[in-house]
Formats: sequence, structure tokens, C-alpha cells
Amino acid sequence: MEHPQIIQGGMGIAVSDWRLAHAVAREGAMGVVSGTAISSVLARRLQLGDIGGHMRRALEHFPVPEIAEEVLNTYYRSGGKGADEPYKLAPMFKIKTSLAGLRLTVAANFTEVFLAKEGHDGKVGINFLEKIQLPHLASIYGAMLAGVNYVLMGAGIPRQIPGVLDSLSQHLKSRYKLAVENEPRDEETYTEFDPAEVIGLPSDFPLSRPCFIAIIASATLALSLSKKASGHVDGFVIEYPVAGGHNAPPRGKLQLTERGEPIYGPKDDVDLEKIAAIGRPFWLAGGYADPDRLVRAMELGATGIQVGSAFSLCEESGVDAALKQRALDSVKQNGIRVYTDATASPTGFPFKVLPLEDTASELPVYENRPRICDLGYLRVLAKSGDDKILYRCASEPIADYVKKGGEEATATGCKCLCNALLANVGQAQLQKSGFTETPLLTSGDDINMVTRFLSGGSTSYKAKQVLDFLRAPTKFDEAAAGDGEAQPLGSPARKPFEAGSSNDATNNAC
Repeated sequence: MEHPQIIQGGMGIAVSDWRLAHAVAREGAMGVVSGTAISSVLARRLQLGDIGGHMRRALEHFPVPEIAEEVLNTYYRSGGKGADEPYKLAPMFKIKTSLAGLRLTVAANFTEVFLAKEGHDGKVGINFLEKIQLPHLASIYGAMLAGVNYVLMGAGIPRQIPGVLDSLSQHLKSRYKLAVENEPRDEETYTEFDPAEVIGLPSDFPLSRPCFIAIIASATLALSLSKKASGHVDGFVIEYPVAGGHNAPPRGKLQLTERGEPIYGPKDDVDLEKIAAIGRPFWLAGGYADPDRLVRAMELGATGIQVGSAFSLCEESGVDAALKQRALDSVKQNGIRVYTDATASPTGFPFKVLPLEDTASELPVYENRPRICDLGYLRVLAKSGDDKILYRCASEPIADYVKKGGEEATATGCKCLCNALLANVGQAQLQKSGFTETPLLTSGDDINMVTRFLSGGSTSYKAKQVLDFLRAPTKFDEAAAGDGEAQPLGSPARKPFEAGSSNDATNNAC
């Protein structure tokens, strides 16, 4: 299979939505939809009246009409809910999620991928976070029902996913081992998903196993996944800490700058020579949104690059229109310095924040938010002293978090990314307290490069402009790199090398 040279990054909750992925895939790159919290996204789009009718059109193609009708009957509001009404919440995920919750998740992932693939033969992928484990099985199955071409996953070690793709492509009951804090080593906790029980399609319903690409930040992890994953890993995205969203924590003891940002050093460099020697496709991400960087990446043995931030504020992205324009105006007028917040995310991973006035990134505004965990996507599982499994999140009320065995210091500074990221895409919840959730935008360090698309008085730009720029004829300027080394923004330099020649394509499931 010939893989696309450019991957559009999977961003946030519905920032990389079906419109953006559709626009990118039509141009021959890989369009990627975000699968994070997609069940809530579909439920809220329907409650807003399904503007344009796209959700209903996709659900008309869902292979089990009764389930599509069930979803519509539960969430669709003709004309949309009132501005002073809260959203009806999607069911929270548990080790044993309700049947309604599982079906909504399958339908939501199907809908997003179906719309991204509609009307063209380009490649479409879906992006998940390994740390959000409970929805994985239902989400992947729904995306596969719509013919997703790639599954991409980072924010953890996705060792189990290749085997899950193998089993679900055959409609087999699948299980996923869950990370449970304080669980004895001789115990294991799993969540399970049986397609026959949840969806009920015949076993001969055609499904294809998508390619699996792991998003990682070290050669060690690439080597481990290539040898020890539950099935075939088809490729890697190598993501540097200048990329947006969640970043891999620095290796070793966490040290902060005077500004409070994590310090990355030589230990965080990636040995691309070792990765290339594995013989599988890989893409470089984080500071590579430039035609010279694309050329250089390929000279270093990469198949291409992954680009997120350059697409994040384009017309087709899912960011709320008013918020997007405010961000573009700020970038164009003043430039923005992205802040890597070491404590913002309940996951414990550093999280990039795009500072804008009146958003959740401004501490005084966010501190006024009542701490509540009503969506639960980032909850972790933990064993209590009486051997019960608890669900806790570092962004819930601190007293509740501590009562469940969490440490107060761990929760300090954490923000509810679930609600904030939904607010980014125009789905802010009105809480019972009267508080309307505020947005929190994320971006890579190189967000200011989007000004190149705003020349001549333009106030917006399209995804095609980004792709045209990245594909522009160019020759890597050795002088610009000093001694000929490729230097992704903010990352340690690495020397050129010849790509490895090993090739295990005979085992490549895609």
C-alpha cells in the first residue's frame, strides 16, 4: 500500500472533524478525524438541530437502522435546543458501559468517518488517545464499519491495538486490558466488547483491517512496539515536544523553566536511524510544517510528515468560528507564544495551551470554574483499600479526588479538558450552577506560521492552501541548517543518515 506523504494531525475534540479530514483527503493527503469524546460530539450536534443535516444523512447509512433510529430518538432536537438549556449528557464510560452508551459510540465513530470519506477515494484515519481506554473497542469498531483506512494512537503505549484491529475486523469479541492504579501485579482488569451483542451484524459483513500507526517519541518505544505489540504495527509518527496537544513528558526528573514549562534535553532526542532500521514507514511531527522540512524528513528516511497546527485554524477545522477568528486576529496582530502547561491535563502529560484573552487558559478565569467531572473521559481507574475499583479524575472536586485515594498536589492546577475542549468547538455546557464552560485552545509552538496564509488582507484560509504550501517546489537549504543537520523547532539536532533497508511488508496487514 502506498502511504500518503502528508498526514493531517488528529487534533482535540472535533477540531479535526469530518469537514477538515474530507478536505485534506480529497487533496491526496491523509485526512484524520479525532475520535476523542466523539459520542458527546454527535449527541450535542443532534441537540443543536443537526445543522445541514449531515449527522442524519450519515446515520441513514448505518448498517443497523434500528440503532440509528434509537440514537436520533434520544438526542435529536428539531430546530435545536434553547440557548438556556443544558446539553443532555452521553452515558459515561465504565468497565461495563451501558448498551446505549456503546451503541452511541459505535454510531458516532461511524458517522464521523463516513462523512470524512464521502464522495472521494482518498485516505482517512482516526486518532485516539491510549490513555482514554474505556471507549477504544466500541470506537474502533464503529470507525471500521465506515471503512476507516488508518487508526492512529498516542498518549500512551498502544501495544494492544493491533490485536484489537485483527479481532474486530472479524467481528470477534474483543477485550482490552485496563490500567488500574494500585492493582496487584497478579490481577488484571479488562473491558470487553462483543459486536454480535452490541450491534448484531452477521459475521460475513465485510470489514477491512485498517493500518495502525503508533504516535511515539522515542526509538526505544518504536522497537518495543515492533516486537511486542499484539499484532502488526504498520508505522510510526515521531512527535517532538513542540507539537500541539499532549506531549510526552521529558525523560528523567521533571524540571521546569522560570516560565513553568517542562525542560526537554538530549535524553529526549529521537534516534531516527534506529527507527528507520526497523523498516516500517514513519512520519515526523512537531515543527515540520514547511516544504524544506518535508524534503529533509524524507532525506532522513521518513515517508513524510504529520502537520496539525497549520490546519487547526483553517476554515474547515471544527474550532468555533468566533473563537477561531479571535485566535487568527491575535496571531496576525501580535503573534502568540504557546505555553506548555505541566499541570493542566488530568492525564499528567504536559499540554500545550494557546493563550487567548477570556479563555480557560487565563488562570483567574479558569479558577472561577466549579470543579466538576460530568463527562469522565479522562478518569482513571484505581483499586481502593477494600479492593473496589474507583473512577477518579484530577479535575474533579479536590475533596472527592482525595477521598478516592488521590493526592491533592496531583490535582492542583488541573483543568477539565473534556468540557473545555468541547467549548472550543461551540458545544459549551451550561452547568447547573449557571456557569457556562469556557474554551481552552491548544496548538504547536509554530502556530504563528499561519500568518503566511493571511496575506493581502485575508482573514481566513483553507486546508488546500496549507497543502499547496507544503508541496511547493523547494530545495533544502543546507546553509540554513548550519552544519547540515536537520533541526526541528525546539528539538535537539540530529545528523543525516542513510535509511535502513529492511522491509517486513509481507507481514503488513494494510
